[in-house]
Amino acid sequence: MSENRETRPATGAILGTMDLDDDACYRALTMRDARLDGKIFVGVRSTGIYCRPICPARTPLRRNVTFHPSAAAAQEAGFRPCLRCRPETSPDLGAWRGSSNTVARALSLIEDGVLDEGDVEALADRVGVGGRQLRRLFKQHLGASPVAVAQTRRVLLAKQLICDTALPMAEVALASGFGSVRRFNETFQQLYARPPRDLRRRRGTEISAQAGGGVVLRLAYRPPYDWPAMLDFLALRAVPGVEAVEAGCYHRALRIDGVAGLVSVAPGPGDTLEVRARFARLQVLPQVIARVRRVFDLGADPAQVNAHLSRDPDLAPLVARRPGLRAPGAWDGFELAVRAVLGQQITVTGARALAGRLTAAHGESLPAAFAGQGLTHLFPTPQALAQIDPASLPMPGARARALVGLAAAAAADPGLFAPQGSLEAAVAKLKALPGIGEWTAQYIALRQMREPDAFPHGDIGLMRALAGPDGTRPNPAQLLARAEAWRPWRAYGALHLWASEGLSPAGKSPPSKEVFDDQDAA
Repeated sequence: MSENRETRPATGAILGTMDLDDDACYRALTMRDARLDGKIFVGVRSTGIYCRPICPARTPLRRNVTFHPSAAAAQEAGFRPCLRCRPETSPDLGAWRGSSNTVARALSLIEDGVLDEGDVEALADRVGVGGRQLRRLFKQHLGASPVAVAQTRRVLLAKQLICDTALPMAEVALASGFGSVRRFNETFQQLYARPPRDLRRRRGTEISAQAGGGVVLRLAYRPPYDWPAMLDFLALRAVPGVEAVEAGCYHRALRIDGVAGLVSVAPGPGDTLEVRARFARLQVLPQVIARVRRVFDLGADPAQVNAHLSRDPDLAPLVARRPGLRAPGAWDGFELAVRAVLGQQITVTGARALAGRLTAAHGESLPAAFAGQGLTHLFPTPQALAQIDPASLPMPGARARALVGLAAAAAADPGLFAPQGSLEAAVAKLKALPGIGEWTAQYIALRQMREPDAFPHGDIGLMRALAGPDGTRPNPAQLLARAEAWRPWRAYGALHLWASEGLSPAGKSPPSKEVFDDQDAA
């Protein structure tokens, strides 16, 4: 569907691969079809609430329901969230809904708080369209305006904090992005016709985030989810002192808006990941959650991706073997770019060790209050690395100069690694940076900008994975042509091919010998 079309499509068009009209949605509602959870929200006229399609309440009459492509659309239509099925805990599939990459990029920026400090015009400029066009696209694909989407995300996060934590209400307001406690109270009174405290199910002593060791939340995903593969990927690349994997849990020292803190992620009950966040300022929690969703790819719809990639005879058995494989994201674009440059022409293990040395020498020490799990430092800032004498770095001179130049560019442009107007625009902008060639640009687009169609077609591992019976490998041009049929999920095709390298009959991978090979890099 063209992004220039102004009319809103039927529900089935919004759902993409599922050809569902409203009657089909109602049939799915009567069956409590979990496949639609997070993809549609059900407005009930007789009660004025909106529910998830899996809500255990009695099924309303057909004439009393309407279907909406997002929680924001349901709230903008005048419905309030159901207290029983709790729409705030449904899988977040906003970036996968519809066919608009522009909307997906804008949603990513909204999650990072762009609308907290700017307006829709500034957001539209970041994704390469006009403000009017962006509002039209949001209405078409999500049924709500960008501002309504941002406001709904804030309300639903606050509702989750009220129900799932013992935080004082003032801290809930700050942690969910409300500018003031008064505004927080007014919003909940207007939406739920009651003060926020009355929504708390668990009564008892309130516990401050500082006294209670942070905030613990469960974030839902659509199954299956290959947690061991995700953990292995992150563990192999964990920078000493910054990241650690211990007893099936991932730990990370992180800086957001100048605020240092810790994030721990582990499997939760059901189809959730349990996230513990400890930061000095609760106001950064929405951005922390956005990054967790990005790094652990919680917005993915594996059924949609797998069905598409399985049409390829070489990918089909790989997808069947690992149906829950996700595309790991990045915590910070500059950090990923530095690590990609460090890893050019050497192994992942060597790049990790080099990143650890760089961090120990130039990264900020983690405050004592956040020390633990072997975490000691924050990754160096662009400003810190821009001041380094390239001759002091333990790498070839050309690469060291490229690294310092990259840091200077990132320091001058804080939005350098934010989503761009298109994948092509993103890659072109990245390739203009020192030390960044085609492979590295595609890799950054895949992990940081969350471009599902990014594809590093010059990668040796991908070419090796598609070698013929006689060992003949496709060249980059042939690989790119072969992957054309995988659009718009080429990034996931690449992940499956990388995962297939070195698999033994038992299905376990030996230590990776992946080589970062970027012929265009300095």
